[in-house]
Amino acid sequence: MRSRRVRRGCTTIRFRSRQAVRFVSKKSPDINQLRRYAIARSLFKPTALGTAIKRLGFVQADPMRAPARAQDLILRHRVRDYRAGELERRYPRLGIEEDCFVNYGFLPREALPLLHPRTARREWDAKTRRHAAELLEFVRQHGPTHPTDVLEAFSHHGRQPGYWGGELNVSTQLLDGLHYRGLLRVKRRDGGTRVYEAVEHPPADDSPAARQARAEALLDIVVALYAPLPAASLGYLTSLLGYGAPHLRMEARQAFRQAKARYAHASVDGQTWFWPADENPASRRHAPDATLRLLAPFDPIVWDRRRFVRFWGWTYKFEAYTPAAKRTMGHYALPLLWGEHMHGWANLRVEKGVLKHELGFAGASPRGAAFKAALEEELQRMRVFLGLER
Repeated sequence: MRSRRVRRGCTTIRFRSRQAVRFVSKKSPDINQLRRYAIARSLFKPTALGTAIKRLGFVQADPMRAPARAQDLILRHRVRDYRAGELERRYPRLGIEEDCFVNYGFLPREALPLLHPRTARREWDAKTRRHAAELLEFVRQHGPTHPTDVLEAFSHHGRQPGYWGGELNVSTQLLDGLHYRGLLRVKRRDGGTRVYEAVEHPPADDSPAARQARAEALLDIVVALYAPLPAASLGYLTSLLGYGAPHLRMEARQAFRQAKARYAHASVDGQTWFWPADENPASRRHAPDATLRLLAPFDPIVWDRRRFVRFWGWTYKFEAYTPAAKRTMGHYALPLLWGEHMHGWANLRVEKGVLKHELGFAGASPRGAAFKAALEEELQRMRVFLGLER
């Protein structure tokens, strides 16, 4: 497959050529083959932590622990002997970054030139710019900076309404804003709290061709992570790139319009599906195994709720922020994948060092010794992952 390069300072960004060879078959894959392919390509053989993140391209983060954070629940299936909290502990040595993509999460450091310098959609007013400049200079002089250091030094910045209600310290919001704009990076986390340091990104080639190349490379990461994707889902993810690359919104839309020239595709059950040009969804290599897995709500296999319905015929709901009385699946339902079938979900909690579980099913519950054994094996893996047992 041919590739082109875009130079940016001392960084070379490599991305697929628009004329990449497309998958050619006399017969389009059917929905069952697409489902098996989606599972197999995402659940690759467990590898080293840094390698797994590079292979995924992006790991979505969520601060809620139920019973562990989403990023840990995603990585446990793809990293050898992974333990809860390992990503946070090893982050400073991994060559990865916390940043914004289609959501907030973790990316290989090589992806940053595609996202930065980032131009926020909303400009700061003069007062906010002045406060931000003061705070940035403080971090430059102070070195790695915990938010409490900022609160002590800039209490005069005051408070303002938060997005979810209540009030937040202006300086805390400025830390987030400086991070989003690429002026700060996350050095590490202390007890789950981000510790920041100042950073500078080299200037980008702002020519139309280079901007388009970066947008196409970002869309490649999306397709590589979430494929196979229905056209509507790819379009939605393209719009979400406006979070991580708002300055490339128009170029990302153009890349989406040219998706059929860039990615392999086929019409399946009346919908156009896309996947990387060098992969074959119909390959027999995608046969499912017999392992039962409890997946994170944001796992790449289940992230696209539209695709979820196409593959498994029922609607999965993430209800952590739904009032308890209105929940149908529980506080933090983990989709239950057994082989290639999504039978239902599980809610897990730890009480006095013991893992408790509650199951729910979309249809008839699986019966028999095989299911019970597969479930117990997964629960035991979860206990080890959580540090409840060795």
